[in-house]
Amino acid sequence: MIRVVTEHNPKPLQENDVRCLGHLRRVFDLLDALHDEGRARDTAGNRELFFDGYVKLVLLYVWNPLIDSVRMLREATGLENVAKTLGVKRFSLGSFSEAPRAFDPERLKPVIEELAGRLHPTHDDPRLGGLKHALTLVDSTVLTALARLARSAAGLDARYNTAQDGRAVYGWRLHTQLDLATFRPRRIERTGARNAGPDREHNVLRRNLEPGRCYVGDGGYADRSLYDDIVDVQSSYVIRMRADSVFDVLEERPLSGEALAAGVVRDAVVTPGGGRHPVRVVAARVEPHPRRTRKGTKQCDLILLATSLIDLPAELVTLIYLYRYTVELFFRVFKQLLGLRHLLSQRGPGIDVQVYCTAIVCLLICLMTGKRPNKSNRNLIGFYLIGWATERELIDHLNRPDNTGVKKRAKDELWKKLGY
Repeated sequence: MIRVVTEHNPKPLQENDVRCLGHLRRVFDLLDALHDEGRARDTAGNRELFFDGYVKLVLLYVWNPLIDSVRMLREATGLENVAKTLGVKRFSLGSFSEAPRAFDPERLKPVIEELAGRLHPTHDDPRLGGLKHALTLVDSTVLTALARLARSAAGLDARYNTAQDGRAVYGWRLHTQLDLATFRPRRIERTGARNAGPDREHNVLRRNLEPGRCYVGDGGYADRSLYDDIVDVQSSYVIRMRADSVFDVLEERPLSGEALAAGVVRDAVVTPGGGRHPVRVVAARVEPHPRRTRKGTKQCDLILLATSLIDLPAELVTLIYLYRYTVELFFRVFKQLLGLRHLLSQRGPGIDVQVYCTAIVCLLICLMTGKRPNKSNRNLIGFYLIGWATERELIDHLNRPDNTGVKKRAKDELWKKLGY
């Protein structure tokens, strides 16, 4: 995050520092319908911070890299141009803290859908052209929160870890379904951070299944009954299984040259215990990746993928799972690039508003650039907004060709030529 400070006092905001308002105006008209939300609670008739104004303030915080706290946000509303554009007067810290109690964050979902409808697909792999279902990446991430407030809102379900000094760590978990083609979240559900019971990843997904989707997930979604539920709603899945999974083999399939080149070492149709539908298991060799656990560091160079795509070539099954890591990029955009590591509110509805506003900003970046948000693009947009980069420099940066993976592919080709 970019911030210009002196040793003791931050540099006061100037009107030129808040140059993003023109881009945020794209969504302001969609917020007008939210103005009267929660007005029934205002029996005294003295409320000045309404839902649309609150959302505009959160959007400004998420968008502008100079604003990193509620106090800085309040200073920004003291600028004439900002106050006029937002239609929000300088507010008190108390009114901003209390505001989420009066508003329903779910009213922001139609706004997200409206913006998402303007997006054009940014991902189109011709190798997957025959796949009938839309690739939907599923995963969850944790937002740490103050223990007292998280406990009061979610109870014991808010605890998810223990720090090295023995203190309990509390927070919220965001269960996300990400549409790969447009890089937009189709659904975000907040629960307590504890990954167990009804809030367990596969149980949350089970409650939100839709037809026509190919759900791609890691080992947290490896549940035999979930496989059947996905097939029952006319969808499909590619989900990583535990390395020690047990199943009865119905058919061992021969491997094609393309599958062997992709690292596939096994392709079989199996019947996992208790399942109603046959499951295909594809085993593939991958580059060893160290994983830290409480018992030390583990490395695994073999992954097992369960899928209902019986007829899809094995190498394309592994390709689909490879795209699962796109959701990790999405979480990075959320938590590191757009300021979601710092929660403006510790109340559940306030967190939901900030999450939805961050999704809106992601969509705005996609609409502006025609590309998925990433660290490089977000930084250049930030430099432009605070006047460090010119519009031409920003356009030239966004027009650069995507050379991601070029060096790695060249290295792999060299090893092949050498016979390794």
